[in-house]
Amino acid sequence: MHYPPEPFRIKVTEPIRLIPPEEREAKLIEAGYNVFALKAEDIFIDLLTDSGTGAMSQEQWAAIMRGDESYAGARSFQRLKAAVEDIFGFKYFVPTHQGRAAENILSACLVQPPGKNPAGTGNQWVPSNMHFDTTDANIRARGGRPANLVIDEAHDPANPHPFKGNMDIAKLKAFIAQYGREQIPFGMITVTNNAGGGQPVSMANLKAVAEVYHKHGIPFFIDAARYAENCFFIKQRESGYEHVSVKEIAREMFALADGMCMSAKKDAIVNIGGLLCVNDEKLFADIKNELILREGFPTYGGLAGRDLDAMATGLYEGLDEDYLVYRLNQTLYLATRLNEAGIPTIQPTGGHAVYVVASEILPHIPNYEFPAQSLAVELYREGGVRGCEIGSVMFACLDPETNIWHYPRLELLRLAIPRRTYTQSHMDYVADTLAKIKSRASDLRGYEFTYAPELLRHFTARFEPLQQVTHEHLGLVQK
Repeated sequence: MHYPPEPFRIKVTEPIRLIPPEEREAKLIEAGYNVFALKAEDIFIDLLTDSGTGAMSQEQWAAIMRGDESYAGARSFQRLKAAVEDIFGFKYFVPTHQGRAAENILSACLVQPPGKNPAGTGNQWVPSNMHFDTTDANIRARGGRPANLVIDEAHDPANPHPFKGNMDIAKLKAFIAQYGREQIPFGMITVTNNAGGGQPVSMANLKAVAEVYHKHGIPFFIDAARYAENCFFIKQRESGYEHVSVKEIAREMFALADGMCMSAKKDAIVNIGGLLCVNDEKLFADIKNELILREGFPTYGGLAGRDLDAMATGLYEGLDEDYLVYRLNQTLYLATRLNEAGIPTIQPTGGHAVYVVASEILPHIPNYEFPAQSLAVELYREGGVRGCEIGSVMFACLDPETNIWHYPRLELLRLAIPRRTYTQSHMDYVADTLAKIKSRASDLRGYEFTYAPELLRHFTARFEPLQQVTHEHLGLVQK
């Protein structure tokens, strides 16, 4: 695997520094062994997220200078409106400060708690292929229950299925039959599937999902944070789309849905921003009222005008196919280097990140002792590299009805690659660092919570390292 040449030149640099090992250890203790709590200045290579961390282009910086800071009806909003209508095709939209704000507003408008929903009793459910963390939490925060109905192949890291983000249509039909339309206020699908390895969803599957939702009168929403990468995978892997532009694929994708929510900090390559788009006029009126209450006026949605202009430009840059070739191949390069070192990753490689299968590197650490968290801590300890745990810290949850803990089937360390930010030498350094860790993986131990909030605990939890592998259940019941 050869490293792809960057389709850009670097005009501005930011210094980074590898602090000494003893300082890294002190920083981990100070952070409660939660890499989210580390200071950016103490990170050498930061692969925690690809959200709002990419480098903006000269055109985006020029757009920022054009930004109109009017409270209502700004020119910046009109430019964003034109881009959103051109690319996505929905009738109505509002900007938000980021994707979770769009999820919050959507859930506030559609999800009703038990006793107040049309079914009268019980929770409302929102099915998807796999909900990511903030989507999951926003549904739960409104009294709803998220459900993940991804195909079984998604849970097999080595399975080469080209569209492991697909929804299992049989599971979806059975789910709707079990709970009924009244208990499903809307349905979703995430493109690409972040919680399952950044895996794409095929157009054929999107059409099948849309057909099932619409047959039952269920509004269909797409979580579109990485829609451009998903569209490029369709172009690469799905028959009949080889000669279709990514933008045309995007229009076909969104024409299937009733709306979308999007963190623009991903495929619009901006530092901050999000979108919530719908076709239903009544729902749009509710969304505007909620937006004004929580975010801001509908023509700025919690953002400055310059941010709207940067987003309008970035939406088109994210669709550039030369950039997408580079983007996907940079990710593939890192995965290939890791695989050559015997480090297992989710196959095939996704678009925005490499997902290391922590449970295979650390089979002696059970899921309730958080193997992916252990690997994330060790990656910083060894090389000053920050990654993100995608496993039982993030997704294990207690069923309030049965009091049973449910654990995710995958324990992953996500190495999210910021857009247009790092070079080949940085990727080589990350691969070499993980190879060193693998050589002494049996020495690593698990972690336990010293503090954890009920929702989104991975952001602020604190941990202590276990001194030995306990192989005890710590009083929890698994399923």
